[in-house]
Amino acid sequence: METTRRLLMSFKCNNDKKVSLSVEDPRDDVTEAEIKTVMDLIVSKNIFTPNGSEIVEALEAKVVVTDTTPYDLVIG
Repeated sequence: METTRRLLMSFKCNNDKKVSLSVEDPRDDVTEAEIKTVMDLIVSKNIFTPNGSEIVEALEAKVVVTDTTPYDLVIG
C-alpha cells in the first residue's frame, strides 16, 4: 500500500470563487501557525492570479492522506 500526503489550502478570489493550492508531501511536523503564515503571505503578496482573478482571503487548510492499494490483475 502506498500512502501520500498533500497539504490543501483553499482561498476565496475577488470573483467570489474558491481556488485551492496544494503542496505534495508536507513536513510531518508542519504547524497550523506556519500554514496560516504562508496563506496570509500568498494573500498579501498577490503572487497567484488564478484565471486572472485575485486571491483575497484564506479560507481553510487541511492535510489529505491517501492510501492506494494496487492490484496486479491478470486479464484475458
